[in-house]
Amino acid sequence: MADPTGPTAGSAPIEIKRRLGTLRTVTDSKEHAHITVKPPICAQCPHSFCTFVCPAKCYERIDGRLVFRYEDCVECGACDIACDQGSVTWNLPRGPYGVKYAYG
Repeated sequence: MADPTGPTAGSAPIEIKRRLGTLRTVTDSKEHAHITVKPPICAQCPHSFCTFVCPAKCYERIDGRLVFRYEDCVECGACDIACDQGSVTWNLPRGPYGVKYAYG
């Protein structure tokens, strides 16, 4: 049986930025970011689950260092659930900031 989550015959995978293209965000300042991470904890993390579970690819390992871009977050909370090291602090964004979903 073919993988139901894989691309169909003759199609190419769609980049995540394009898939999330209908979302709009109103980004708050870094001082009021709804997600913060603790770099010293991330530096010691043996597996970096956050880099695998984030659908918006906000987390990336570059030269052994975790780089986090809160501006691209879709507020799913997956990173908070997946981080077993206690590095991620996730709060709802202050109003009127955050994701603006397009319905219909």
